[in-house]
Amino acid sequence: MTIFLTLIVVFLLIVTLVQLLRVSELLSQIKNKDVNEITDNDNNTQGWLFLVVGFGFIAFVIWQMVSWNHLLLPPAATEHGLQIDALMDVSMGLILILFFILTPMLFIFAYKYRGSKSRKAFFFSHNNKLEVIWTVVPTIVLTALIIYGLKTWDRAMNVEVTKETKIIEIYAKQFGWTARYSGEDNVLGSANFRLVKGPNVLGVDMLDPNAADDKISREVHLVVNKPVMLKFRSQDVIHSAYLPHFRVQMNCVPGIVTQFGFTPNKTTKEMKEQEGEDFDYILLCNKICGGGHWNMGIKFIVETQEEFDEWYANQQSLGQQLLTQK
Repeated sequence: MTIFLTLIVVFLLIVTLVQLLRVSELLSQIKNKDVNEITDNDNNTQGWLFLVVGFGFIAFVIWQMVSWNHLLLPPAATEHGLQIDALMDVSMGLILILFFILTPMLFIFAYKYRGSKSRKAFFFSHNNKLEVIWTVVPTIVLTALIIYGLKTWDRAMNVEVTKETKIIEIYAKQFGWTARYSGEDNVLGSANFRLVKGPNVLGVDMLDPNAADDKISREVHLVVNKPVMLKFRSQDVIHSAYLPHFRVQMNCVPGIVTQFGFTPNKTTKEMKEQEGEDFDYILLCNKICGGGHWNMGIKFIVETQEEFDEWYANQQSLGQQLLTQK
């Protein structure tokens, strides 16, 4: 009902504005005045409006930055995420510096050089020096920024898998996630979508000797300051695994295994102390993958080695689970 009333009010406002314009045109006809003629008074009015609206807009941007800054994500909880945050800070810093220099100039110049019958515009066709300056300077700055970004991206994506790296598969389907740990051998058993049947919901090839000790879980436990490699698969459509606090996002594509490696550096307990008791690391789907897309989530828990070992010891292996369910 509120939306309906709002639409009616908006419609009536538009009708009112149209009628006011029509009345203005009729009055101009009565006064035998050309409504398309632009006077110095019109130019002065438009010039002042540029100043008021322009600096009002800048003030609004500053208010947004001050009032809504607390809604931004906290500092990254991964090692590579801190580098991504630094890249973001540099990029936004350059954007804001240019914004607060060029935007006031735009509105000031619009006011200063407003139209006037007593002043003739100067025709300025070309200047080689200016052309070089506004071509070369942005090129140098953007080239440096792009190289910095590519190096940051390379460090984030090309993570070396070591003996300490825990291998975990994240399996996506409409509409949920399932985690599969690589077991004591730290090698995931092979899988194929054709083997998805009954209790074998991930299509794991149980004839593969590396599969029996794999462990399936509905939540993901990670050890703080220990590297992890997440391998993503999808059963049906393209999903997008998104861990905002870890600065991780990777598409899950049917028929392809994608991956992302990182090292968490803040436990869930530390984040709860920082952000509040309701905080949890959650893996979200960042693709509109269907009607239940909004409800796709799986909890990530970052903890100490001792806490992880205790939890892990209580999880059944995939071989034990399949035997129990038969």
